[in-house]
Amino acid sequence: MSPGFDGYADRDFGGHMAQHLLLAMIAPLALVLAAPITLLLRQLPHRQARRLGRLLHTRFIRVLSHPFLALLLTSGGLIALYFTPPYALSTEHDAVHIAVHAHLLASGLLFAWAIAGPDPSPGRASVRLRLVVLAVSIAIHSTVAQLIFAGLLVQVREPIAEMQAAGNLMYFGGDIAELLLAVALLLTWKTAPSSSRSGHRSSRARHERLARTATPEGA
Repeated sequence: MSPGFDGYADRDFGGHMAQHLLLAMIAPLALVLAAPITLLLRQLPHRQARRLGRLLHTRFIRVLSHPFLALLLTSGGLIALYFTPPYALSTEHDAVHIAVHAHLLASGLLFAWAIAGPDPSPGRASVRLRLVVLAVSIAIHSTVAQLIFAGLLVQVREPIAEMQAAGNLMYFGGDIAELLLAVALLLTWKTAPSSSRSGHRSSRARHERLARTATPEGA
């Protein structure tokens, strides 16, 4: 998001794709692997840590963290950007430009967390389901990348060389990012509990242990 790189992305469609790749895939994976929820639970005061633990068990968070919803927001947002008017609007209006970047980062964070987040997450989907969702995401990204390379996007009219550079970057760079996400999933995978109830108790117990560590020393 530095002014120099943002300006380059505005002038060159290949730079635009590099910026989107960093915002939507690389940065979210790095941030999620830093386990921000665990960090919050350990650093917040005891009462606030308990509140955060209870929030993580709400139905809203369970639905929000489902891989299919994350897939809809990431891949669906990608399709909406390049196949509908928002792309042209984002090049003409700063507010739309900022909103697109915010969506890329937020949906990328949600997708990386739903697929491979190391933080405790109640009701996390099975590894098989997450791998299926990741495979669908790879297929969608590859298809859109090939359409960009071929210049078949009605809403995007950029120089052919820039379109091909952007398509190549999205195809190969996206594959590398998704491969890293798959490796992260396998490295952070833990054996699932035998039942949803035991999984709920185990997840809540982890949150309680983390919340207790947030209590000031000597309290």
